[in-house]
Amino acid sequence: MPSFLSNIIQRIFSIVITLMVTTMVMYGIMMLTPVETRVELFMPKNLPARLTEAQIENIRQIKIKENHLNDPYPIQYYYWIKNLLHGEWGYSHTIGDDVFHAIIVRSPVTAELTLYSILVFIPLGLLSGVIAGSRQNKAADHGFRFSAYIATSIPPVILAMVLLSVFYVNLSWLSPERTNVTNYLFVESNQFRQFTGLLTIDGLLNGRVDITLDALRHLVMPVLTLTLVHWATLARITRTAIIEVKHQDYVMAARARGVSEERITWRHMLPNAIAPGLASSVLSSASLITGVFVVEIIYNFHGISEIATRSLQFIPDAASALGFSIYSVIVVLLLMTVLDLVQALLDPRNTHGGR
Repeated sequence: MPSFLSNIIQRIFSIVITLMVTTMVMYGIMMLTPVETRVELFMPKNLPARLTEAQIENIRQIKIKENHLNDPYPIQYYYWIKNLLHGEWGYSHTIGDDVFHAIIVRSPVTAELTLYSILVFIPLGLLSGVIAGSRQNKAADHGFRFSAYIATSIPPVILAMVLLSVFYVNLSWLSPERTNVTNYLFVESNQFRQFTGLLTIDGLLNGRVDITLDALRHLVMPVLTLTLVHWATLARITRTAIIEVKHQDYVMAARARGVSEERITWRHMLPNAIAPGLASSVLSSASLITGVFVVEIIYNFHGISEIATRSLQFIPDAASALGFSIYSVIVVLLLMTVLDLVQALLDPRNTHGGR
């Protein structure tokens, strides 16, 4: 346990250092733009229409001075970070909202899609990898290898187009967006209480099982698009690990004692082969975060990706672009940390010397 607590402290320290380095680079890139562009991060969100150009320019100069935009880089960075920690991420004119508030409002959509994708591909990847590895060169193994080859060969964007064409356009079984029109109107009304922002959970908490089921149905295509390639990668790694351990001495000894193959597979081989799969899960989950934004756009999920697309749609929006980048870095770091700690709990060897 002391080594696990030490691991937690190291992860927290690593997050802080990584965030510092990342934000320093981000603001360093921002400093390549003129001061007149950077000051838009700090301009008031609702300027009266009657203001003259001279008055607006005067406000700009005041904001430049208040936020030290003509000072050396370390001073500018300090005040920018100070604003971030106070929740002042700037105002986005393209979104029409404070960036921090816009991120908070849209985060549950992205979180729900990410959560269910992880809950799908990690268990299925481990399970299918174990089954294929324990049945090497048999029908189950051949079927898995063929499926994994197909899964890794199809780009997610093409897969999304195929799924929409088949299940939405032709069969009308599934559809994009988070829920149907009727449920959407109810969710947006005052009668529906937002507890977590996750429709699959809030539907149950509001006593509307139909909304939960509808939200789950609408998650099928985006979750499948996100997880297919990560499932194949994780399952392949797990299969290889199972094949490597199935000929170890302790496995042969268990067989000699008459232990059943099922018990050997799940009680002896899996715990010793799970480490490579967990390590792959951490990297796949980090990659999944970047892929979720593309999937949101394709399936019309109004999540965090909306901030990025709107910031580049008409004119560059520095506040939205920086907010989106910082959010992405924070989420990836937190997710990798959580999965690293889970890996350390399941495989204590990782607390002694790392991966």
